[in-house]
Amino acid sequence: MTVLTYATRRSPLALAQSRSFAARLRAEAGVTSTAEVQILTSGDRIQDRSLAEIGGKGLFVKEIEEALLDRKADFAVHSLKDLPGVLPRGLILACIPRREDARDALVAPRHQTLDALPAGARVGTSSLRRSISVRALRPDLEVKLLRGNVDTRLRKVDEGDYDAILIARAGLVRLGLEHRITEVLSPGACLPAVGQGALGIECRDEDAATRALLSRLHDADSATCVAAERGVLIALGGDCKTPLGAYAERDHEHIRLRAFVAELDGSRIRRVERVAVWPVSEIDAHEIGLALGKTLIG
Repeated sequence: MTVLTYATRRSPLALAQSRSFAARLRAEAGVTSTAEVQILTSGDRIQDRSLAEIGGKGLFVKEIEEALLDRKADFAVHSLKDLPGVLPRGLILACIPRREDARDALVAPRHQTLDALPAGARVGTSSLRRSISVRALRPDLEVKLLRGNVDTRLRKVDEGDYDAILIARAGLVRLGLEHRITEVLSPGACLPAVGQGALGIECRDEDAATRALLSRLHDADSATCVAAERGVLIALGGDCKTPLGAYAERDHEHIRLRAFVAELDGSRIRRVERVAVWPVSEIDAHEIGLALGKTLIG
């Protein structure tokens, strides 16, 4: 009998995507049973300040990774965009399942689209990347900090505290809230975050049995694209204090990688793109991302 315990954040989105992945493990990978360990992370506990102020996205995974290293769980399910470029010693990304749509979505109940928002409209987001992208498109809008889980953010826009919010489309889809989206932003308008829309399944490097089971749900195409994006992240030493976007996609017989970085105040936006022949290995895709990222330094 194969029983695996997974660690997850306590947010509704984290629970939904963790439980969905666990169900697939039971149905497709020969895992008889799964158990859940919910972890309250520092990033979830501190809600009144921006992620840049309190230490970055790593605060959403630190306590979960500690649970893995302490053997309180066999694997963890993360939103891949929350994972820093370099993992702690002893841990590995064992599986990247098929990726959901990586694009950003606008929820604007009264105005519907970004173009239709009136001058001075309040747009809520917790992301420097989204803030800078929106300001580049609509410098007349007021972009304000908005943290909290998805339900909290939707409630804020419904109550009129904000005229619109920007949020990952994948999160709304996984929560069955796709109908709340009023506009999906193209990568050309708002380049997604590294790993957005993808899950990262982390486990102990030494645990060969768990790694083998998790690998049965690994999606090679998604992993290859994500490897290129994470190469950009590592090259730039990116974290929540870095307005950074990187998105790779398969375009027929090519992989197309786009990236941008800016200063904290939104100045000096640099954009680059590279196209390479597909198929490409994860290792080579990572190297492409590293090389592209280095062109953005300075």
